[in-house]
Amino acid sequence: MRMSKPRPPNFRTLDLNLLRVFDAVMVEGNLTRAAKVLALTQPAASQALKRLHEALGEALFMRTAAGLKPTPRAEALWPQVRQALGGLQHALAPERFDPRTDEVNFRIAMADATAALLTPALVRAIESAQALANLRVLPLTTRDLRPLLEHGTVDLAVGYFPELIAALQTQQEDTLRHERLYDTGYVCAMRRGHPLADQPLTLDAFCAAHHLQVNFSGRSVSPTDRALAALGRRRRIVLTVNQFFTAGRVVTQSDLLTVLPLSFMAATGRSRELITRELPFDPGTAQVDMVWQLRRDTDPAHRWLREALRAAVRAP
Repeated sequence: MRMSKPRPPNFRTLDLNLLRVFDAVMVEGNLTRAAKVLALTQPAASQALKRLHEALGEALFMRTAAGLKPTPRAEALWPQVRQALGGLQHALAPERFDPRTDEVNFRIAMADATAALLTPALVRAIESAQALANLRVLPLTTRDLRPLLEHGTVDLAVGYFPELIAALQTQQEDTLRHERLYDTGYVCAMRRGHPLADQPLTLDAFCAAHHLQVNFSGRSVSPTDRALAALGRRRRIVLTVNQFFTAGRVVTQSDLLTVLPLSFMAATGRSRELITRELPFDPGTAQVDMVWQLRRDTDPAHRWLREALRAAVRAP
């Protein structure tokens, strides 16, 4: 039995508002949240998806126990829809943004430590400006930001992205923009009372100890291990976690050592229970950048967000 191919949609009769619903569901990953963003009822959003499925002759989402799952067709279609809607918005929206009257939703990807450092100042900036900006901080789980930014999953990412920044600086990547927010050095952290706490930290002692590593993706080699490899040395990593808060909690209750940016110490929530030692080698510094899509570069609301982040870094 031959399967019939989905019929091509009649673009002349297609309601383009249906594409806005499709885009919102792809961004939110949830029909109820998408309806809220679009100021629609959940039944109205559901009906819009049904009409879009009928217009395309195939479903773009499948219902699963975890919610709506995009089909391969939806995944292939979304970047084009996202780009087209962004172009229309840029062409039609006035080149102005008043944070006190223009409501806007921002999604920022950051590690937990970066968020702990910057979001209090960001919230103060929103409150003091009486801005109608709403922030949603998403966990940073990868060093490859391209899919997140290209698909519009996030508006901005903040963190340490050495490979991506190198590609941007050599013009191997021309769809993204970046700006350095600050640099910070690395330190070795351990619990108070650790056997190595009352003596200078030597390279032999560092390598002989057991370690905890913070790694978001589980694939990249850390600056610490690159520096050790250059010296012909290595360390034993007993535990890898993806949050600095978790790292701080584990290290205070064990004899594991961890290496982390000095500016992140407060974000562990355990700074009074931890001590730091200078590393017996040079892993370089951690450069914290914000990265965004080129199409967002001149957007007035996005420029306001970037300035708010700069101010958050300058805040005490």
